[in-house]
Amino acid sequence: MANSKVAIIASNGGLFDAYKVFNIASAAAASDAEVGIFFTFEGLNLIHKEAHKNLPLPEGREHFAEGFKQANVPSIEELVQVAQEMDVKLIGCQMTMDVMNLDKDQFIDGIEVGGAATFIEFAKDANITLTF
Repeated sequence: MANSKVAIIASNGGLFDAYKVFNIASAAAASDAEVGIFFTFEGLNLIHKEAHKNLPLPEGREHFAEGFKQANVPSIEELVQVAQEMDVKLIGCQMTMDVMNLDKDQFIDGIEVGGAATFIEFAKDANITLTF
């Protein structure tokens, strides 16, 4: 995937959403793609300093917690770190942060804050665009 660009929108904030977003982002980055994720609305939970440590499982899916543990699946904190080490661009939605009265310092270090135009600029020539 060298010379490819992957643009991801993360608008949901549960544990399954986080695994989808960070697994695909990291896999694309490992394949030499340039990757950017735009976190908006509940998706901001995935990069919030505290919220991303305790993301909810869908109702009725609580048994997955034990499965993740038994399968040695990395935590979301670990996956975020891997994504950052692979230079995945993490963009927090400024409008949503304003609406929810959140500041950049409430999010993990290394994120960029920008609006939809920031993401559109990144995604305008993306080879792959995904939404979760």
